[in-house]
Amino acid sequence: MTDTEMKTQAAEKDGFIAALDQSGGSTPKALKLYGIDEGAYANDEEMFGLIHEMRARIIKSPAFNGDKVMGAILFERTMDGEIDGTPTAEYLWKSRGVVPFLKVDKGLAEPENGVKLMKPMPDLDALLERAVAKGIFGTKMRSVIDAADETGIEAIVAQQFEVAKQILGHGLMPIIEPEVTITIADKAAAEDLLLKAITKHLDTLEKGQQVMLKLSLPSKANHYKSLVDHPLVLRVVALSGGYSREEANAKLAENTGVIASFSRALTEGLSAQQDDAAFDATLAKTIDSIYEASKAG
Repeated sequence: MTDTEMKTQAAEKDGFIAALDQSGGSTPKALKLYGIDEGAYANDEEMFGLIHEMRARIIKSPAFNGDKVMGAILFERTMDGEIDGTPTAEYLWKSRGVVPFLKVDKGLAEPENGVKLMKPMPDLDALLERAVAKGIFGTKMRSVIDAADETGIEAIVAQQFEVAKQILGHGLMPIIEPEVTITIADKAAAEDLLLKAITKHLDTLEKGQQVMLKLSLPSKANHYKSLVDHPLVLRVVALSGGYSREEANAKLAENTGVIASFSRALTEGLSAQQDDAAFDATLAKTIDSIYEASKAG
């Protein structure tokens, strides 16, 4: 079963979720933005070692704690790693007061009906068992909506809820993330279809079950307010989705009850070349701004 103290924090605490879950496909870009070019590593092991160092530096920074960072989403290799000799999830909760989540999807399938479903996850049960053993509270899985196609959006949401029920069976809290691409022309129409599909599938949960939702910042403020208030939704969080931190914070503040779960917007301005004082000051300012926008919503 999920830890009661973690669940209370995930449901009620002011703050936001830090998305530290860049995977193999997105890690080179994340490192480049951090000031580490591809020539700095010879293979995937070295690349993942560098991204773990970046994540550990963020997590150990004084401002990164449960006062303003409610939770953090980890990549599988980060969960399997350690910070100062302590398993990452344990370090997050016991040393920083931050609820640990785990990214569990294996990337996106080829586009169909205007969406990209998640690739199959045949080893999910084994991964979830490891996550429970390592003290993970919940999971996150991402699929992508690129058009207001009712068939595609229904398929996305149905898949997300099917896997969510598998995750709930292990006593973990699933974060469902059907991301709407922010640059599409029919974004508002896609969000209407998404709201309808999620509302329908929430009714398929068993008594006592809840999920979390991670959604793109909507075109219309408070578009997802009915989900924020839904008894089967523990929390609604927003992804930055390519908006700058300033844009994302402004849009987030317009959505009552929604908190941030930013990745690129969180690490914006951080650099491997910064000394610790500059790095910590930049991160503290970023955390303050995202926290205030989450609290304002």
